Amino acid sequence: MTDFNEGNNTIRVILVDDHTIIRDGIRALLKDDKTIEVVAEAGTGRELIDLLPETAADVIMMDINMPEMDGFDTTAYIHEKYENLKVLILSMLDHESYIAKVMDAGASGYLLKSTGRDEMICAIKIVASGGQFIGSAISINLLKKLQNPGYKPVSSEEKQTRDLSQREIEILKLIADGLTNAEIADKIFTSKRTVETHRQNIIEKTKAKNTAALIKYAISKGIIS
Repeated sequence: MTDFNEGNNTIRVILVDDHTIIRDGIRALLKDDKTIEVVAEAGTGRELIDLLPETAADVIMMDINMPEMDGFDTTAYIHEKYENLKVLILSMLDHESYIAKVMDAGASGYLLKSTGRDEMICAIKIVASGGQFIGSAISINLLKKLQNPGYKPVSSEEKQTRDLSQREIEILKLIADGLTNAEIADKIFTSKRTVETHRQNIIEKTKAKNTAALIKYAISKGIIS
């Protein structure tokens, strides 16, 4: 385990988020800490994977919902191919099913985008040193749920639906409306290739073998009426 709090070790961080303004904000929050250096940025998991062979890093700070390759698949890839590279998730998603899934995929920490600078820096240092970190807001929310007598774990069917990202649910609705991949791409201002990737992810997650099965799935889960 490396102790980045002593000596001259600098923690090299790569920021991964499809919103430039988010990456700019994180970089600004971290720039005054001399023990942390942002060495690269990427807008998607695919861009990150292309960067890794030529970019030395210690921590990947990454969103979950991204086009082309989401945070779940990217985390699993990094965990398999780069065992010494740590993943710290920074997301708006606070449901325990997402947190459990990405931690199972190999992430070392999970923060909400509402987190403050001090907690973010603390989390980076802990995961860089080989530890794990769950944001305080997440821990408090989970504790409240566990203390609620009416709380019950997420069922497998509910979890399957929640495994779909908001973008995937949006695309599933448009598929049900009869739109082609090209028409969906135009409607949501993205590329046809990105839509095809999302569509394949939806098929894998729902186990649906064709469009008719996707529509049946969407109806059964209340995604469409």
